[in-house]
Amino acid sequence: MQARNSELGLLVLATIITGVAYALTGLGSSSANLPANIVPFLGIVLGLLLVTHLVIRWLAPDADGFVFPLAALLNGMGYMMIARLDPDLASKQTAWTFIGLGAFSATLLLFRDLRTLARYRYSFALLGVVLLMLPLVPGLGKNVNGARIWLQVGPFTIQPGEFAKVILALFLAGYLIDKRELLSLSTRKVAGIAVPNLKHFGPMLLAWGVALVVMVLQRDLGSSLLFFTLFMVMIYIATERFAYVLVGLVLFSSGAYGSWTFFSHVQRRVAIWIDPYADAKGAGFQIAEASFSMADGGLTGTGLGLGTPNKIPFADTDMIFAAFGEEMGLFGATAILILFLMFVGGGFRIASSARSPFESLLAAGLTALLGFQAFIIIGGILRVLPLTGVTLPFVSYGGSSLVANYVILAILIRVSASSKEDELGLSEIPEAERAAA
Repeated sequence: MQARNSELGLLVLATIITGVAYALTGLGSSSANLPANIVPFLGIVLGLLLVTHLVIRWLAPDADGFVFPLAALLNGMGYMMIARLDPDLASKQTAWTFIGLGAFSATLLLFRDLRTLARYRYSFALLGVVLLMLPLVPGLGKNVNGARIWLQVGPFTIQPGEFAKVILALFLAGYLIDKRELLSLSTRKVAGIAVPNLKHFGPMLLAWGVALVVMVLQRDLGSSLLFFTLFMVMIYIATERFAYVLVGLVLFSSGAYGSWTFFSHVQRRVAIWIDPYADAKGAGFQIAEASFSMADGGLTGTGLGLGTPNKIPFADTDMIFAAFGEEMGLFGATAILILFLMFVGGGFRIASSARSPFESLLAAGLTALLGFQAFIIIGGILRVLPLTGVTLPFVSYGGSSLVANYVILAILIRVSASSKEDELGLSEIPEAERAAA
């Protein structure tokens, strides 16, 4: 129970940090007063975290005690900034946090043994592709800011791709564990690199095709890059063949170049990335304003509540990292990066300690997914990459993203708990996995 006690202490610390930041935004506002709801806010935050902590004590008592407090702190800091930018969205984010933690608890309750999911890998493949392509269905899909990645369901909009990434990770973990010996076989060496038989590159071509469909038809470079990266990371971990990485990079680069050559919306995105100041009052306004805001923040920031990050278009979703950069400066933005690095490190530690090959690959893939998602959006804001519309995990406003990320967190917690069960033996691992092991 040492991990659970440590987790409890870290959750209390996360609540204090979030509460202090929330209070400072009120003191830095024009009224210069503490937020009127500061006490209920702290009570709700602490209550939510304590209830979820008790669920973990009940359902996964031996699980890692590190990753949940990190996610809670990221979620809390994100809520603080969203409340500072748009109080109406903050109330919606509160509801999504309730739902996300409910999904977290339900995942722990319903999936006591993740290894049994490996047998449904092809069902997951079909479901994942269907979810990914649903926004292209006329009457269901909805264009938002030029990207067709949303479903309109009554008054609500849902981004099914956020859930597709979890489903596809389950498929890839099951498929690659089952086929990894075959995919690892090499018939020749090229420049000292072992190259598998050409027919084994078929799954990569399929993943490449799906990524191109997402990039071209849904106009979503971020999700396209994210899904293909998930495949590349998992196939490399499963086979340890660098040839797959090299071929994957060539395929994606050629696809991206072809899209840039033939599609005007891709050309505009690249042009804004290269020189946003050429049209700083038009197409490049968002990234230019984000750069100016972060420059205003300097090393220590303008102070919470004292900056003007609301001038950045979509500051509460795509550009929330720039808002932190302005009001908390380089030091505060670096702290956010460190939290993500610690989370990714914790996720890979869970993956490396898992005794089941399926759980190990699944945890590594999901951890890499969240890490690359953070890199893609932060890299876009800093102009390391073209700007994309993916969210900053646990931080940005977005219900679908937040719920999906809490499901991923629950899977990591379950993998961690399974790896530390005292009486787990090879006899308890499904036959297919024992053969693969």
